[in-house]
Amino acid sequence: MDGAEAGFIPLSDPDITLAEIAAVDTAMRAPRLSGGAGLPAFEAAFAAYVGRAYAVAVPSGTMGLLLTLKAFGIGAGDEVIASPYGFRETAHAISLAGARPIFADIDYWAGTLVPEKVEARITPRTRAILAANTNGHPAPWAGLRALAAARGLILVEDSTEAIGSKYRGSLVGSFGDASVFDFCQPSPLVCGEGGMVVTDDVDVAVALRRHRTHRLNERSSVVVSGTAPYQAGMSEIAAALGHAQLARLEEILERRRLIEHLYYKHVQSFEGIKDPYVGPDVTEVNWFLYLVHLGNRFSRSSRDAIVEDLAVEDVEAAAYCTPLHLQRHYFNLGYRRGDFLVTEKVADRAVALPFHTHLTEDQIEFIVGTMKDASINVGAGAAIY
Repeated sequence: MDGAEAGFIPLSDPDITLAEIAAVDTAMRAPRLSGGAGLPAFEAAFAAYVGRAYAVAVPSGTMGLLLTLKAFGIGAGDEVIASPYGFRETAHAISLAGARPIFADIDYWAGTLVPEKVEARITPRTRAILAANTNGHPAPWAGLRALAAARGLILVEDSTEAIGSKYRGSLVGSFGDASVFDFCQPSPLVCGEGGMVVTDDVDVAVALRRHRTHRLNERSSVVVSGTAPYQAGMSEIAAALGHAQLARLEEILERRRLIEHLYYKHVQSFEGIKDPYVGPDVTEVNWFLYLVHLGNRFSRSSRDAIVEDLAVEDVEAAAYCTPLHLQRHYFNLGYRRGDFLVTEKVADRAVALPFHTHLTEDQIEFIVGTMKDASINVGAGAAIY
């Protein structure tokens, strides 16, 4: 198969069926496109799926984290420890809340925060730890929970990339004092733009809703409650799409696991790349994207050249990621290259490949074969570690 035969292969492609189209059609024929019955139904179904008491729908994972920080009273003068590594930049919400992001380095293999490295960054101003299930791989929640409890810190779980993954038998989303999900591409569950915050704390749930939107019966009043809301709700259309996707989630995840197995089969023939790692306490991983790590002899520029060669062959791939501490906003806070060596080493050699249910085995073989040819073009060796 050559590029012309393969056609354009996107990085992500939602798994949408007639069930989702019918759900959206029904929502669009309803008398309310916002503030109707569909949104609370989606919230209740999602809370039941994760096994949490409350779920609050939001427009995005970033907005969900912002509202979560506000619900916990975190703002100016506070510090939140987070990872600089990840595809989705949910951590921007820390700055948006007025707090200061304090980064800690990651585990080389899992790409997640390391409790010991987090502990070294705690100061008297630290209020919370934001730990992510990076690219679908669960963080070491036992260690992070013990640390948060010992130091009196709030533990927030970023599950924007990890719906359906399990740590020690429990679904992600069940480990933080509050946990944040995102439903835009490349998530297995999509609703255009949207997200969800889940928690077991009724006070946090009430605060989330208070910061999110006014209730319909408050909108005709000029009297504003004690909190000025962000008006950050989710439409009935998005909720209908998300609810229909949730009903099919296990089916979608199973299809994605088949694609993962096909990738694994073809990646084994290419010594220059390392397939995704799964940690010992991880029961199940549902990858956000199929992330491979190039060997040590590859440089950041050769990684970029491989991504460009894939683009020439109509394959959409991406560098995963530009570490947050190297982006301008955080550079202005004093962070510099060399601050988090593990993050930088991994990010310089990580490539996110197309990962969705519409891929065929021929396309996967073509993607991996194109990477092989590109690695020869850049003159890199085959060392993995």
